[in-house]
Amino acid sequence: MSTSLSPDTSLGTTAPGTSSLLRRTVPAVVVVALLLIAWQAYVTVSGIRPQVLPSPLRVVQQGWRARDAISGHASATLQVTLIGFAVSLLCAWALAVLVDFSPWLRRAFVPLFVVSQTLPIIAIAPLMIIWFGFGLLPKILVIALATFFPMTIGLIEGFAAADREAGALLRSMGASRWQEFRYVRLPSAIPRFFTALRIGITYAVVGAVFAEYVGATSGLGIYMATQKNSFRTDLVLAAVLVTAVISLSLYLLTFAVERVVAPWIKNERARHE
Repeated sequence: MSTSLSPDTSLGTTAPGTSSLLRRTVPAVVVVALLLIAWQAYVTVSGIRPQVLPSPLRVVQQGWRARDAISGHASATLQVTLIGFAVSLLCAWALAVLVDFSPWLRRAFVPLFVVSQTLPIIAIAPLMIIWFGFGLLPKILVIALATFFPMTIGLIEGFAAADREAGALLRSMGASRWQEFRYVRLPSAIPRFFTALRIGITYAVVGAVFAEYVGATSGLGIYMATQKNSFRTDLVLAAVLVTAVISLSLYLLTFAVERVVAPWIKNERARHE
């Protein structure tokens, strides 16, 4: 009697999901590692002052020593980011649904959404501080301006890309406009929404840091500004590193949410790889 091992239990094989993950992440990891090595070598050979360009090792060492202060400011930034992004997300969904149900609203609001992206955040943020002070509201408004457009447009275009034949079939069976939206238009918008969500969440962190940089009492933005004024370039870069980690973590979190809310998207993506 012969025995055989299945592909999942045989030695020397890798699960398809793991193999795909490695193919996507290994090149980026290699490039980052090479850049860090080149950076460290340049600082060591050139003898450049740490106030101008600290080495990666110094950034990590000094950041670890200041971990309590950095973690406190990072918590403030994360809190502002999540609150502001949640407000932006709710507004995006509400307006996108209204626009989908009303062609008149689509013609009225979509051009305004586009115009909103021509407003420079670098000029708007200081005005928000002047108008609303140093509290939570101006930061929420800056984050909303930075993230509202991609999510709203992603939803609007997703609703519009629904299968017309499926919608016509439902209407021929007596379905209401709301039922067509629920069973046809909403599912078709979910993939584009998650794409826009990933763009928006990274913009949210940048918007929060910039709003804090302009004026705040806590957060990574004000921490960077303070350390810059003290010529602590190493701590500025340490805060930048923490900001990148927060952005990447929130970006990856969207994939976990997507897997729970819309698992079919992952299967469709796997078929195209």
